[in-house]
Amino acid sequence: MEGVSAELQSRILIESLPYLRQFHGETVVIKYGGHAMKDEALKASFARSVALLKLVGIHPVVVHGGGPQIGTMLEKLEIRSEFREGLRVTDDATMNVVEMVLVGSVNKDIVNQINQAGARAVGLSGKDGMLLRAEKKAMVVNRENLPPEIIDLGNVGRVTRVETTLLHSLMQDGFVPVIAPVGVDGAGHTYNINADSVAGAVAGALRARRLILLTDVAGVLDREGRLIRSIRVRDAAGLFEDGTVSGGMIPKLNCCIEAIEQGVEKVMIVDGRVENSVLLELLTEQGVGTEIVGEPRAN
Repeated sequence: MEGVSAELQSRILIESLPYLRQFHGETVVIKYGGHAMKDEALKASFARSVALLKLVGIHPVVVHGGGPQIGTMLEKLEIRSEFREGLRVTDDATMNVVEMVLVGSVNKDIVNQINQAGARAVGLSGKDGMLLRAEKKAMVVNRENLPPEIIDLGNVGRVTRVETTLLHSLMQDGFVPVIAPVGVDGAGHTYNINADSVAGAVAGALRARRLILLTDVAGVLDREGRLIRSIRVRDAAGLFEDGTVSGGMIPKLNCCIEAIEQGVEKVMIVDGRVENSVLLELLTEQGVGTEIVGEPRAN
């Protein structure tokens, strides 16, 4: 820790000890995306963080996005991108590019980074072992004084089932699963799925102790722009209604709520632009983002 005093280093290490004990043998799902996937220093930092978690006995599972990389490739191939309500309309040509970029390029780069950091990572898509069963996503938009609008997003899907056997086997054998958000239905049809939603579904299916969503903001902010440290699921509706949570944070927070309802103990929304943010959130008392929690469990 260059530039950090020996005293501070010791305090950080000591503070992490109870958390290392608490999470030993537990599953932590991390959604990896945003600026943390583009900056070379942050990419290396993320890989080291994942490797460290695995080496101290925690089971990280990584689910990644790749929207900017997909956009860049579509531009090179002169395929027009269309977005409706913030989601990419995915026709057959676009789906081919999505799968090529996410599975063939982005996924393997992340796997390589983690391997180089000292852990053993394995890249997966939803097609591997029928890991992510999916169906076409139906979108209905309701607007004031207008009839509901049904939007066809093409090959955009939602997760209907996560096959956890493969993931458990890999984790128990010492591997870090790295999952590209591409799913498949019973007929073999391929779907592009929102990475946050995949991370939430995977975390719920694995009954993960924690789900961490890396973003390009500090976390959930109040109406004055200050970080909200903790949100209970029962209070989330009020944040939607009064406009505190808006735009792209709405589906992200809904994903957190769904994961909590599926059995995840706690979800964190964390600024991926902060170096070592995963370790700071998981292994220190204060953390660096917003935590979303359900009701206290009965003893």
